[in-house]
Amino acid sequence: MDAVVGYRRSASRLTIGAHLFGVLAIVLMLIWLLHYRGGIEYDSDNPARVFNVHPFLMFCGFIFLVGQAMMAYKSVPAAKEAQKAVHMVLHLIGIVLGIVGIAAVFRFHDMIGAEDMFSLHSWIGLTTFIMLGLQWLLGFFTYMFPKPSLGTRSRMMPWHVSFGRALLYMAVAAALTGLMQRETLLNLRGHAESRLINFTGLCILLFGIFVDLSVALAHHA
Repeated sequence: MDAVVGYRRSASRLTIGAHLFGVLAIVLMLIWLLHYRGGIEYDSDNPARVFNVHPFLMFCGFIFLVGQAMMAYKSVPAAKEAQKAVHMVLHLIGIVLGIVGIAAVFRFHDMIGAEDMFSLHSWIGLTTFIMLGLQWLLGFFTYMFPKPSLGTRSRMMPWHVSFGRALLYMAVAAALTGLMQRETLLNLRGHAESRLINFTGLCILLFGIFVDLSVALAHHA
């Protein structure tokens, strides 16, 4: 019992840390996109402003909400069904915002005549997004409606949790490679903007690590 209480307290502290790094990453990204890159606007005639929708929504909308969804399943003080509902809804909102973010970068490529899906970042990112969408569908039909037998759900849970944690790290990898790619294309070496991007990436990485640790410890609580 003491060990369980200890795991629960540690998971709660890690959840707080995840929120701090997640919010800090959002603030740093907004400073980057609004101060250095000219703003965020999907319907703009300026390709750079259209592109900026992509990193903003892919982290602030997609990765951040997916992390919140993972932590909510254990941290929301409510009945199990309510926890599952919050978990699924946050994932769904993140996926919808992710669709808009992906559409923005395709629109940007069309505006400047660039090739789609040419980089490792795009391969990791789109693969992760598709797999997470499939993960959401499988989770919905397994744990929400229509529910299979309790035995089937119990056997699926370790796989569901493990794939979710793996997909979080894949999403973080996509974000970090995307930041590196953008920094390289803009030739920002030695600029203050480059250091800002690096700190943003570090916060995103720490957000992912703290979310994963929180989920891992909460599983034992």
